[in-house]
Amino acid sequence: MSLIQLHESSRDRRFFDDSADLYAILKATETLEKAYARDAVGGDEYEKLCVKLISQFKSTVSALKIDPTEFCRIYTVDCPRAVNRLVHTGVPATTLHAQVDDNGESVRVAECVQFFITLMDSVRLEQRAADDLHPMLSDLMSSVTLIPGVPTEVTSSVERWLIRLNGMKAAEELDEEQGRELLFDLDKSYNGFHRFLKERNEKR
Repeated sequence: MSLIQLHESSRDRRFFDDSADLYAILKATETLEKAYARDAVGGDEYEKLCVKLISQFKSTVSALKIDPTEFCRIYTVDCPRAVNRLVHTGVPATTLHAQVDDNGESVRVAECVQFFITLMDSVRLEQRAADDLHPMLSDLMSSVTLIPGVPTEVTSSVERWLIRLNGMKAAEELDEEQGRELLFDLDKSYNGFHRFLKERNEKR
């Protein structure tokens, strides 16, 4: 009795292994997102697990060289929450909807200003690769959402660029026009952030 050969080469085997890994990551992320939505897992634990899954997802998709949404269609993977988290936002829900008390808020404001300046300087210096810009945008988003009351005019464009860069390959770069657009949006958000701080201080 002979064994059935499921793959003909080491390349085929890697493809099947990576496909199985991607399927498992999607399912695990879907389960985690549902658990977080139902308060079945704490914010800290959720964020730790989610960051790990996002990292594994990016690595696996890069190895497979496949569009994850196409993968879900071909293999009928029904994981809408996972697709939203992994494909569209690329950061944990705690990053987009974070909260903090008044203690240390001045430190958060200072951090946020520094993240804005660093990111805008990087874009001015024509640093446009997705894998360079995405971490800085993620840090900025994490910081700004920890400050209560920040208006959506500040966060919306940052979140939009996070999603946009998350859909790019790591080595892909923004072109000159996109770089100007990003800088314009960041400058607009930065000015909006300063207006928010000024108006809030005047009310106190």
